[in-house]
Amino acid sequence: MARRMGLRPLAGPTSLNGVVRWVAVSELADPTPYLEGDELLLTTGMRLEGDQPGHVTSDYVARLVARGVAGLGFGVGLSHEEVPAALVDAAERAGLPLLEVPRETPFIAIGKAVSELLAAEQYDEITRAFAAQGRLTRAALRPEGMNVVIDRLAKEVGGWAALLDEAGEVRHATRGARTESVIAELTRLRAGHRPATASLALSRPGEHIVVQPLGGGARPRGFFAVGARQPFSPVTHTVINAAGSLLTLAMEQGRAQLEARRRARSAVLELLLAGAEEQARAVLTPLGDRLPKEPLVVLATAPGSLDALETRAFTALLPGTDAVARSHAPDAAARSRTAAAPDRGEAGPQAVALVSETAADEVARESDGPVGVSLPCGYDPAALRNAIDQAGRALEAATRGGAPQRGRTGRYVVRFGELAGQGLLRLLDQATAQAFAAAVLAPLTEYGSRADLVESLRAYLDSNGHWDAAAQRLGVHRHTLRYRMRRVADLLGRDLDDAGVRAELWVALQAAGR
Repeated sequence: MARRMGLRPLAGPTSLNGVVRWVAVSELADPTPYLEGDELLLTTGMRLEGDQPGHVTSDYVARLVARGVAGLGFGVGLSHEEVPAALVDAAERAGLPLLEVPRETPFIAIGKAVSELLAAEQYDEITRAFAAQGRLTRAALRPEGMNVVIDRLAKEVGGWAALLDEAGEVRHATRGARTESVIAELTRLRAGHRPATASLALSRPGEHIVVQPLGGGARPRGFFAVGARQPFSPVTHTVINAAGSLLTLAMEQGRAQLEARRRARSAVLELLLAGAEEQARAVLTPLGDRLPKEPLVVLATAPGSLDALETRAFTALLPGTDAVARSHAPDAAARSRTAAAPDRGEAGPQAVALVSETAADEVARESDGPVGVSLPCGYDPAALRNAIDQAGRALEAATRGGAPQRGRTGRYVVRFGELAGQGLLRLLDQATAQAFAAAVLAPLTEYGSRADLVESLRAYLDSNGHWDAAAQRLGVHRHTLRYRMRRVADLLGRDLDDAGVRAELWVALQAAGR
């Protein structure tokens, strides 16, 4: 542009290699309050005369350099026939590009030329951004999906890119990805209970990183990070934002498809529990899924383990195992008995997996949390309902940590068969059993300071009602024990000769830990 318009460089770099964002015209002795930086300043030098021209000129140039002016164009033929030597010397010392503007070149022509160049540059940036977006979109349409978008993004920015899950763990990264600072920052935000819901910019010498959350909700479902040695330009930021939109769309679509498949599998389980095995298999066929061969077992685990299990087995999400058992009870009376049973209360949502008996151990080890395993069963609706209930009960024990075997993550795996072999109390909800025990034994525990009544009852029950053996265990005369037991029967209002009463009292003592 300078050569075309007759501009002659006098000092500083021989051409304007720096950024020129605009052209400004000013005859003020100090125009810097009205400048932003990166302007080509044009002047005729009307205010550069003074008692000490060289001193005034040096201050003028110093102020322009401090403000970040891109260059100075000095128009000759009006106030000055030539550019003052003091200005040339000051510009040379300061490294300020100084151009001589001939009289026949209007300042407005320079402004128009710079404006046209800026417009052409912006158009080129937009064109490059659109081209990059097109390449990213084509990458997103490939079967590999999100990983290919990450690979393409790294090429577009001339750096690296990485995809992270909602916990901040790297799921896919290009070669040379430096994600340590990204993971550290996300960990710091989580520790302060501040989810990263907005973009993050991390910069240090030779490294510039942008991190953006993925997902349309208030809580991110993942993140992607982009890094490069040089700062990102406006075009690069546009490309990064486009990649974020494509990644979010791919994630939401993938999640929607996954949820639809999960709902279909849950419907298949409903058909199985209703005795419609043939229809259930017909629904599964278009999905590419299939049911395991008999004998099979049911695994129960937390909903968060679905991702780990559904690639290895037929899985379904249940709203609550007790609710499922009641809804599929064979008749109204059975539904009433199931609902009234004081066993486990209303269980929360659970993920269940139907697997062949031989594959149960392998699949259970893949879970990300505690697992309950049922006894073997078939597709008979009653047997399958029972197996689901068994797996749910075993899961409760696994969640409490009372299991002999651990999975690959160190979490408990409990088999219902082993649980049943450890006694009836292992099948009962601990809180419910303790509340039952407290209510049954209250007349004895609240009877003054006679704690010996409870101990006498335990000795009597442990001795199967044999007076001599129980008295010997307590170290008292059998007549003393008979007196105490009559008192126990009176306080409880129960007949201790009734086997059912004795069984109930024994369960209460065991649950109370007495």
